[in-house]
Amino acid sequence: MNIEDLGLFNFLVMNNSRRSFIKTSVILATGAILAPNAYAKKVYNPIISNIPGNKVNSQTICVFTKCLQYLNYEQLAQTLAKAGYNGADLSVRDGGHVQPEKVKSDLPRLVKTLQKEGISTPMMVTTIIDAKDKYTESILATAAEMGIQHYRMGYINYDKTKTIPQNIDIVKRSFEQLEKLNRKYDIHGSYQNHSGTRVGGPVWDLYLLVKDLDPQYIGVQYDIRHAICEGGQSWSLGMELLAPWIKSCPIKDFIWQKTGDHWQIQDMPLGYGMVDFDAFLRKYVELKLSGPFSIHLEYDLGGADKGSRTPTMSHEKIAHCLKQDIDWFREKLKEHNLD
Repeated sequence: MNIEDLGLFNFLVMNNSRRSFIKTSVILATGAILAPNAYAKKVYNPIISNIPGNKVNSQTICVFTKCLQYLNYEQLAQTLAKAGYNGADLSVRDGGHVQPEKVKSDLPRLVKTLQKEGISTPMMVTTIIDAKDKYTESILATAAEMGIQHYRMGYINYDKTKTIPQNIDIVKRSFEQLEKLNRKYDIHGSYQNHSGTRVGGPVWDLYLLVKDLDPQYIGVQYDIRHAICEGGQSWSLGMELLAPWIKSCPIKDFIWQKTGDHWQIQDMPLGYGMVDFDAFLRKYVELKLSGPFSIHLEYDLGGADKGSRTPTMSHEKIAHCLKQDIDWFREKLKEHNLD
């Protein structure tokens, strides 16, 4: 589904009624969605103190910079500041804003450029899964030097030639090695739960991986969108189980849509999907969680959502989506006294 092709972008700009959006545009676009209430709610480091602006509080809302990889560092900083963000979740991986082989030169430059516009950099996304990889230590050392406190690890696939318990044992040894390296640099590494059949899809496997490890240095980036996608109405149990290790949370929304005979996941702007953010934030408060939030724009932005450097959607429209999402989420945080 393309937002521009369906005329949804102009609808979003002109119409503030998210419930109206669900009742009209989404139904027309998808042909079918779940009946109301059938599934869920439906409404459309060591040097941290030396780096100004990198202390995280409940008002720190980052955006994952993957959707803005078509911008240079200065343009990125200006865009985030104008949209109202005070934090960035940096893409530090192949194809990202910082390439792993250039981390020592480019990451400091990016952090300093963002800080000039008042944008903190408490977190980053990497592909780190092995403490012995040739770039792992240089990435963590540079990040710690620049005051980045959290990094998201890469994804790990289950080896189909081994049993699930055998896979867990192997991955746990990798986590143990990363915990030691994270301790060295006083940085926290998180593995994101993600819908599908990779490690972290069921959420419960993550508990087996981290239960004996120090949550100060390694844990989980708890993704409520993916948790609801895989956990249905039981997602809160997984969140409670993993609570001591949850140090950051991606924020995004989705619906199930039917195409032909198949149901598929359709990413949506915040508030237009089926994630029950009220229930999520109530649980967040109940569990006394803290750490940065990172808004992910994964719905169709003309390729920018997938990290394209030549998106077909205009920058002005992408910037509007950035602002729309953070404005909505800030209001939601206020409702739960998290502002």
